[in-house]
Amino acid sequence: MAQSPTTLELDECERRSALSRRADVIIGALVIVLVVVAGASLMMGRYPIDPLQAIAMLLNLVIPLDQSWTDQQATLFFNVRLPRILLALMVGCCLSVAGAAYQGTFQNPLVSPDILGASQGAAFGAACAILAGFTGAMVSVSAFFVSLLTVALVLLISSRAKGNHMMVVVLAGVMVSSLFQAGVSYTKLVADPNNDELADITYWLMGSLTGAKMGQVGVVFPILLVGCSILFALRWRINILTMGDEEASTMGVDARRIRIIVIIAATFLTAACVSVSGMIGWIGLVIPHLCRMLVGADYRKLIPASMLMGASFLLVVDDIARLATTAEIPIGILTAFVGAPFFLYLITRKKRL
Repeated sequence: MAQSPTTLELDECERRSALSRRADVIIGALVIVLVVVAGASLMMGRYPIDPLQAIAMLLNLVIPLDQSWTDQQATLFFNVRLPRILLALMVGCCLSVAGAAYQGTFQNPLVSPDILGASQGAAFGAACAILAGFTGAMVSVSAFFVSLLTVALVLLISSRAKGNHMMVVVLAGVMVSSLFQAGVSYTKLVADPNNDELADITYWLMGSLTGAKMGQVGVVFPILLVGCSILFALRWRINILTMGDEEASTMGVDARRIRIIVIIAATFLTAACVSVSGMIGWIGLVIPHLCRMLVGADYRKLIPASMLMGASFLLVVDDIARLATTAEIPIGILTAFVGAPFFLYLITRKKRL
């Protein structure tokens, strides 16, 4: 005869249901915040655009309307402001979700998207491309592929090492990242300061969305769409990975296969983002923690919350970068100013991360 659920079990079910509803409300609020921030960003700038004109220009792409804006406004809107905003949303979203996925996969709250050396590999690839005289798209292409090669090298080294597999992967990532960081330092040493090579490398390393083009958005968007879709689809399995491999096996989940898929997807996201934006740190480390404070540690809620909050956060920071001073501030500096103090606050709280 089946036993009826106890009062404690019913209370636990009600509590989880309430937490789930609360998380859904917060995710809905994050959607609204994202829409508001994106709309405000489209209008703000050194040359403000009227809200009705911004809406009309967007609608004109679908339905022909009487032109109530100047050609200069249209050029500014579509060639400068819109691609930059779209790129900020994409990069923020993907770095945040990659960080959340890495933290769950490695069962380590201090893991960030550059733990496997993707960022340093991209930096080395970009620096070498700049030294070779390449500009624009070729710098991004070089950064992207060297980033992937760096992570492949980390995984190859870890597959041949003995011991705790997760620990070995992290250690290999730290070592290879340090190696490529030394390579970046060497490129800065031999760069010619008289023809802007050194300045270009230094500025790229600080991270910026200046000069964003629709072409970059079009090239990167498919990679980001596939990577985010994979992580979103596997979000409940990442929950199981956080319990350990033995627990995952008892639940019929191939932990090793899922972990490899998650790492590959998160790596592609990180490499694509860094290749077009430069080195932008802290987002993939801090935003997932902030989302855990709001929606809990359930990855079914944490993954979408991280996507939304990361996109909004980077867009707000980019707005500050381009509007705070007459000379634009590299966005990587601002994310460090915001992220580092906040993370210090997190680790000094009595509650565990």
